[in-house]
Amino acid sequence: MNGLHLMKKILKSNILCSIFALLFLTSCKTYNTSILENGDLLFVPSVDSGLSGAINNVTQTEKKTSYDHIGIVKKEENHLYVLHAAPKGGSQKQKLDLFLKEQTKSGQSIDVYRLKSEYHSSIPNSVSKAETLIGKPYNFDYILNDNSYYCSDFVERAFRDYKIFKLDPMTFIDPKTGKTNAFWEKFYHNKNLKVPEGEPGCNPNGLAASDKLEKIATLK
Repeated sequence: MNGLHLMKKILKSNILCSIFALLFLTSCKTYNTSILENGDLLFVPSVDSGLSGAINNVTQTEKKTSYDHIGIVKKEENHLYVLHAAPKGGSQKQKLDLFLKEQTKSGQSIDVYRLKSEYHSSIPNSVSKAETLIGKPYNFDYILNDNSYYCSDFVERAFRDYKIFKLDPMTFIDPKTGKTNAFWEKFYHNKNLKVPEGEPGCNPNGLAASDKLEKIATLK
């Protein structure tokens, strides 16, 4: 009986260890980042609530593109960074692993886009241009200016000399109602600003729709 009891305890202990190991592994998400190249663009899928949902509501171009953030991969020898503009930290150069950790808190998988081969020559200068924008604050008004940037604005400016992306008239109209989206109406009212309907701008969904890009992978 003592031997049987000991075997049961050992078996139970092994099962618990296996469960804890599985939980540990699933909580430490890893990504196949070996595919990334200098100048790749990382698109973060939107969520359905708050600012993210409001951005997607008025900018979604088609069902398969639903993004609210974007960054540029910078490869330095054996290190990977992301150049991007975010509410926390403004325009910055961030280690890739930290970027992924912060941008996937709601369970998103990052989509990787790459310029088509005929536009690869624009990458070195565009990445260098992005680095000159680092240090500027985040543009919380989403109205273009030269003193602060929001995420897609940061990327568009980096590649502007090569006309990879374009600025379009912004719209804040809710496609379901045909009226200004309630979130944005309140957003600009609280800032004592007029909704910048029709003013030039850009957004992650619009950038993803560029015919100069192709989606190559999803980091899961």
